[in-house]
Amino acid sequence: MTPPRIVVFDLDGTLVDTAPDLINALNFVLGREGLPPLPLAAARNMIGAGARKLIERGLEVEDRVVSADALDRLMRDFIDYYAEHIADESRPFDGLEAALDELDASGYRLAVCTNKLEWLSKLLLDRLGMTRRFAAICGADTFGVAKPDPAILHQTIARAGGHAPASVMVGDSGTDIGAARRAGIPVVGVSFGYTDVPIAELKPDRLIGHMSDLPDAVESLLNSRQ
Repeated sequence: MTPPRIVVFDLDGTLVDTAPDLINALNFVLGREGLPPLPLAAARNMIGAGARKLIERGLEVEDRVVSADALDRLMRDFIDYYAEHIADESRPFDGLEAALDELDASGYRLAVCTNKLEWLSKLLLDRLGMTRRFAAICGADTFGVAKPDPAILHQTIARAGGHAPASVMVGDSGTDIGAARRAGIPVVGVSFGYTDVPIAELKPDRLIGHMSDLPDAVESLLNSRQ
């Protein structure tokens, strides 16, 4: 039996524009520390390496350093607040639903590989009515490793019932490109996500500016591997 072809997606900045709710949660914990809120436009590229790194980056803007215990407390407060507001403003990127429909109709199996916690990822996708689309939803805590470690990508593909030679990664940042490269998997970069380094400079195998271009990009990459 031929294994299914798998398309593995990053979540924040790739599938869903989560920046408004993430930065609102960040500003909630910064405010508790007596720090001013960060503008969304300036802070959105801090997203992508998980909640702890987002908080650290937010503190760095004001040259604030906190102890490990204090960071743990901020992390708990962040997650509690974020979970309550996870889909207040977060929405799928334009054209996503149609692109997923097209991939599904073409026989692809879909999965999520994110540095977000698994339960938060599932909560978000549940709220947006998208959970049913994915054969696997894996976060930084699912296997105990996070992107760019290739193990999380390999294990996500395995959980979705696929194997690496018939898989493609889709992401918006260096952690996604790095995980795919180390896993030996081709990668589609999206130009509308969150990254402090322009995605074109990271040289994904394909670069798209709208989700309507995704099915053709995936098809061309997998066809080139046959």
